[in-house]
Amino acid sequence: MKRVKGDEEESNSTSHESPPEVCKKVRKQLSEEPDEEDVQCDLGCDWTRLPQEIVLHIFQYLPLLDRAFASQVCRGWNEAFHMPELWRYFEFELNQPTSSYLKATHPDLIKQIIARHSNHLQYVSFKVDSSTESAEAACAILSQLVNCSLKTLGLISTARPSFMELPKSHFISALTVVFVNSKSLSSLKIDDTPVDDPSLKVLVANNSDTLKLLKMSSCPHVSPAGILCVADQCHGLRELALNYHLLSDELLLALSSEKHVHLEHLRIDVVSDTPGQHFHAIKTSSWEAMVRHSPKFNLVMYFFLYEDEFGPFFCEETPVTHLYFGRSVSKDVLGRVGLHCPRLVELVVCANGLRPLDEELIRIARHCTQLSALGLGECEVSCSAFVEFVKMCGRRLSQLSIMEEVLIPDQKYTLDDIHWEVSKHLGRVWFPDVMPTW
Repeated sequence: MKRVKGDEEESNSTSHESPPEVCKKVRKQLSEEPDEEDVQCDLGCDWTRLPQEIVLHIFQYLPLLDRAFASQVCRGWNEAFHMPELWRYFEFELNQPTSSYLKATHPDLIKQIIARHSNHLQYVSFKVDSSTESAEAACAILSQLVNCSLKTLGLISTARPSFMELPKSHFISALTVVFVNSKSLSSLKIDDTPVDDPSLKVLVANNSDTLKLLKMSSCPHVSPAGILCVADQCHGLRELALNYHLLSDELLLALSSEKHVHLEHLRIDVVSDTPGQHFHAIKTSSWEAMVRHSPKFNLVMYFFLYEDEFGPFFCEETPVTHLYFGRSVSKDVLGRVGLHCPRLVELVVCANGLRPLDEELIRIARHCTQLSALGLGECEVSCSAFVEFVKMCGRRLSQLSIMEEVLIPDQKYTLDDIHWEVSKHLGRVWFPDVMPTW
């Protein structure tokens, strides 16, 4: 039988090899898995020859301790560990063993970062527990960032605000170092700190062209004039978070001027520390100016008030989009929300009492035509009114979190069959939330 040319070449190529080598080659070709030694060799070659930018990308996803261990594998990985790009983002975790179970950033590592990478840091946050020692350590680090050019700075208290226990001058001097040396700061979070008006003027003087996000709720040493100074000079602000006592008609008009970019988010915390606290009212014309200038901005309001403190709110049209009531709120206030908040997108009510919210919920569904999320805690709503509410809102209700205890059975619906009716109008399977049993 005549052989084809390909077979002859294969026969000639194997005829010069000894029988054991031929057998080994055949076994290797037929085997589904390569030898373990070959696998290890291939993997070793792949890892050691990875481009440095790939190693750098992998290091960015590793926890800090694992990253340090990985840097000891080979020279290339160690070089990647010290590349400036790897130290642009860093979070200092400052916790005391006696007051926190969280693991803190090792002091030796902090010294190394300050010595080698302070001029590389661009996105920095501090997570601080409730101890004064941790807050002092954060200020000590801030004071050493004289060569930095930060773009993002966040001071986060994981428990009660420990920064407020520091001497005001000590905190301000440390924060001013960052404000003066960082000429391109775009995002700043300084909630629950003793920051004051003069320090904000330093911030504005050095970063007015770059600041886009400012969060400074619960800062008692800042006045409305101080935040107005920021609004007047930082024309690129897109997100602002502050306490209600800093909100004013002048501030809204400043943010609505032609020289300002369109604001995207305005978050207001309305918090009462003592019962009977007085709150000022904002003019409807000021809100209207804000909406005309930034028609798509989100106004997020968190209310932690007592019952008799809601007088100035929701008496006239308010462009709130996200509304959260952290304490009990009356039927009257919720009724005013339904009448005067046409832009409402999300509503969360922590508690109301034992009077059903049937009329108020129907009114909200009728007038708040953009509502897409609702959460009800310790409230009462009849099953029939709740079904009617869902029917009116329709499938735009993307989030619906209702405790089972909220729904009161009536002649038309029981708890056993209400989820079928609600699911039909939502276009998806829905069940009320059930209180977990421990």
